[in-house]
Amino acid sequence: MRTTAAAAATMADSGSGDIAVTGNRDLAAGESGSDAKNTTAEQGTTLLKTMEINVAEAEKRTGKNAVNMLETYTVYLIETRPVDTVSEGISPTPDSLWRRYSEFEILRNYLLVTYPFVVVPPLPEKRAEFVWHKLSADNMDPDFVERRRVGLENFLLRVASHTALSNDKIFFTFLTEENGWKEIVFETGFQAKADSRLKALNATFRVKNPDKRFAEMKHYGDELQSVISQLLRVRARVADRLYGVYKVHGNYGRVFSEWSAIEKEMGDGLQSAGHHMDAYAASVDDILEEEEHYADQLKEYLFYMDSLKAVCRKHELTQFELEMAAQDLSSKKQQREELATGTVRTFSLKGMTSKLFGQETPEQREAKMKVLEEQIQEGEEEVKEKNSECDEFVNNAWCDIERFKDQKDHDLKEALISYAIMQISMCKKGIQVWSNAKECFNKM
Repeated sequence: MRTTAAAAATMADSGSGDIAVTGNRDLAAGESGSDAKNTTAEQGTTLLKTMEINVAEAEKRTGKNAVNMLETYTVYLIETRPVDTVSEGISPTPDSLWRRYSEFEILRNYLLVTYPFVVVPPLPEKRAEFVWHKLSADNMDPDFVERRRVGLENFLLRVASHTALSNDKIFFTFLTEENGWKEIVFETGFQAKADSRLKALNATFRVKNPDKRFAEMKHYGDELQSVISQLLRVRARVADRLYGVYKVHGNYGRVFSEWSAIEKEMGDGLQSAGHHMDAYAASVDDILEEEEHYADQLKEYLFYMDSLKAVCRKHELTQFELEMAAQDLSSKKQQREELATGTVRTFSLKGMTSKLFGQETPEQREAKMKVLEEQIQEGEEEVKEKNSECDEFVNNAWCDIERFKDQKDHDLKEALISYAIMQISMCKKGIQVWSNAKECFNKM
């Protein structure tokens, strides 16, 4: 089932809030030639309020890859147009460009590095996961490509509705400049700025005073990810069984139709009952296609949990750097005190050397004291800066996490209610089919 741009935009805009903006935010009007490219949002607003964004279609292409070998890949057509022209009843030809899935990945990686405090929207799955046996797991399958097209559009709408992400210059360039976009994003040096995954992963084991809120949020992300994974696995098994039940009805329809050919008095009733069974069996494809739509919504939040946990890990890394700076400052102050009093509190190579070779001259001590004072002053500035960075990160990150929680609650509640309504409707349809078949049997 294809999601409309309007519906996706409503979902993408839910729960968005105002947070501090950093990074490549401001785009000068003179940097772009067309009117459509002068529609970046002002500070405090979102791009989605000024620009209509749509991933209109997908196209399969063949070309040479980095090692000069032929490959088949899929590209997606992004269309944009100013919202004010649409509201005025004008329908200009939208600006359009083609992007590969790998380019969406580059954009998202850039956003992850540039906005570490943001729960960055995830991309749709690159290869199908949690599929029932009749569903193709081939990433070139037309149905899968269509679902991924919808997911990529939803990703762009999510980013365009976020107060910070939507005002990023690189994101705007991604939407409006087909050629040279990669060069522009790589010039930012975001890859070099990316934290080492190992460093970010191990920081949690070394932080002495972790923030309980972020620790609990990280644990919540793990739990929700586990629950959604189990739900998707169960749903895939249920889809297999449901498909089997519907196909049994198809067998009933064939039997009744063949039976009607040899029965004179009961022939019409059997044939009518067979038609009801056939129609019921044929409806399973539409039902399971609609179910895939809800499964994709669950998968989005399954992948969202990785983004949420990434924010928590980045906070741990920020906290670890602050603690290391404070520890280094404390060590320098202790060295100053020992140098001033001439006593060594703890065992050290320096203390042992002094005992073996005698004390330092006053001139040497004064020179070292001067160096230590400079290092302590630099250390105090660094601790102050790290404290400020940590506080700013906590404020921005927690504000965005609260926004994300509101969005998550709204979207998952809406998806699960719609899924339950669909299941109720499906069961009512099954009851109606057998009621109609019963009437056919009673008329024999």
